[in-house]
Amino acid sequence: MPTPMPKESEIERKWFIVDADGQVLGRLASRVASILRGKHKPIFVPHLDVGDHVVVINAAKVHLTGRKLRDKQYRWHSGYIGGLREVSAETMLRTHPERVIEWAIQGMLPKNRLGRAMARKLKVYRGAAHPHQAQQPETLTTKAEVR
Repeated sequence: MPTPMPKESEIERKWFIVDADGQVLGRLASRVASILRGKHKPIFVPHLDVGDHVVVINAAKVHLTGRKLRDKQYRWHSGYIGGLREVSAETMLRTHPERVIEWAIQGMLPKNRLGRAMARKLKVYRGAAHPHQAQQPETLTTKAEVR
């Protein structure tokens, strides 16, 4: 029996909305990365992008456990000499909460053009407002909530 290979025309993409309010960052990111990759579908193959679109709202209200808010450091380099930049998670969450979630999810996706294609289906917003009502996103509930 041959293994069925999905064609691009056969892939049905849904839209999901995830509320990050009170969610633990790592657990939220792993769930969203799995959906972006398409691992929840029976037609999943690792070499194709079969995943769905995900909209994350309330990014500023995501929760980091332990001392990560103070101790976790985000680093990036401009490419110039002495261009290393370093910022704590607390500062990053205050100034760019969308980047905290985007970088956590992108770190869980493949590091190639397929992973970049999957990451383009992720939309993250600081507050509760988003411009994707026309796509009629389904609400996705995750179990990892901090009370």
